[in-house]
Parts: sequence; C-alpha cells; structure tokens
Amino acid sequence: MPRDKTILKEQLSQLSKMELVDMLVKLSGKRFNYEFLLVNFLDRDGGEQTLFEEAKEDIDKLCQKEYKGSTLQKQAVNKLNACVKRINEFTVETKSKKLEADLVLYVLILQFSNPVKVFGARVSGYDYKVGLLLKRLITLVTKKMHPDYLVDYQDVINEFLVKLHKTSNRIQTIKELPLSID
Repeated sequence: MPRDKTILKEQLSQLSKMELVDMLVKLSGKRFNYEFLLVNFLDRDGGEQTLFEEAKEDIDKLCQKEYKGSTLQKQAVNKLNACVKRINEFTVETKSKKLEADLVLYVLILQFSNPVKVFGARVSGYDYKVGLLLKRLITLVTKKMHPDYLVDYQDVINEFLVKLHKTSNRIQTIKELPLSID
C-alpha cells in the first residue's frame, strides 16, 4: 500500500531531534536499513567501500564455517551458496559494479585455491555453481563495466576458464563459457 509522503513528512516534522535520532538508531539495527543510511546519508563517499570490507569479512567467516554434506564437493556447494547469498545482499544497496566484481573475484579466488580434486565430481553441482559465478564475473567485466577494467581482470579470468574447461567441460554451462576473454 503506497504511503502518503506529505503526511509522513508532517508527522516527522512534529518529532523532536532526539526522537528522530532514537528512531534512526532503532531502524539502523536492521542491516539493510543501516546500509541504506550509510551509503545514502552518513558516508556517501566511502560507504560502499565500508560495506565491501564488511562483506569480505563475512565471506571469510562463511568460508571458515563447517557445512553439512556427505562429500567434500557438497559441503563446498553449500559454502559457495552462502557466499553468493552474501554477495547478493551486498549488491542490494551498492551500485558499484567494480566492487561487486571484486567481491565475486574474491570468492572465485577462494574456490580455485581449493585442491583440483574438488572439481570434476559427477553429481555434486560444485563445478556448475563455480561456472555460474565465473559467468557472472565475465558478464560484469565485459558488459556492465567500463572496457578499461577488462585489463585488470582478464588474466585471472582466463586462468579460471582454463582450469574449469580442463576439469568440467562435460557440463553444458561450462561448455558455453568462452575459452578465454580478450
């Protein structure tokens, strides 16, 4: 139901400054409200960078956590799903495609630092999830960001593509990925 902004403004203008501060502190207890306030009002210049650093810390914590799963690959899928969920939460308030790409790259670097035997399993879906995340990074770098940024990501993306194609080329999503980006 749409709210009438003029009525809301009138009601808020009747509150004292202390009541408004208390209200904002209480609202900022929810992460999305805090992020909105930080990016749009409190720290317009560095707010997105602060949220990026917080997201990286959260991802590090997620990677240290133990996940359920009968195999190493299934545990890795659950861990990767949690990391992707955190990336998606980060992108709700931040509009910087560069920071989103950096966060996706950070998660991919963590995935490719795993032993090679994690890739290539027939039933886990891990390779597929990593392929989707790599596809997301390629789309960000090639279509949503300025072409000058391609140089920063090109070598590492091509390295990831070689590893994925070598171990998981039976998966249609990975077959559809380019062999390299130029």
